Amino acid sequence: MKIDKRLLDTVLAQAAESPRLRMNYNFHESLDSKAQRLLNALLPGTVLPVHRHRFTSETYVLLQGKMKVAFYDDNGEKIEEYLLDVTTGDYGLQIPRGVWHGIEVIEPTVIFEVKDGPYTPLTPDDILSK
Repeated sequence: MKIDKRLLDTVLAQAAESPRLRMNYNFHESLDSKAQRLLNALLPGTVLPVHRHRFTSETYVLLQGKMKVAFYDDNGEKIEEYLLDVTTGDYGLQIPRGVWHGIEVIEPTVIFEVKDGPYTPLTPDDILSK
């Protein structure tokens, strides 16, 4: 499968039609796959709680757009923030397993995201309440 502007535009259009303002395009065969590989199209205004993945690290590679990724401590205090922006050559980052993180989408964005599988939904213990 070719990953090109046409595919990114298609997934961004689907995100615009979604009440969540985001849309995944999965490359993995099932939620049980050992690697979860996907495009994640994100629009400004999408709401993602500060969360963590206790069983896997997570990798973001920015293909289009601009977004901030922040890391937090257990008390909800921001400890680091990164701006991912293709125009400045800041293409992605690795989020270690168990690290609290959140995003702010600045302009329509598509990331290639990779996590270990199988897919594990977030539980209330994986969402940081301030």
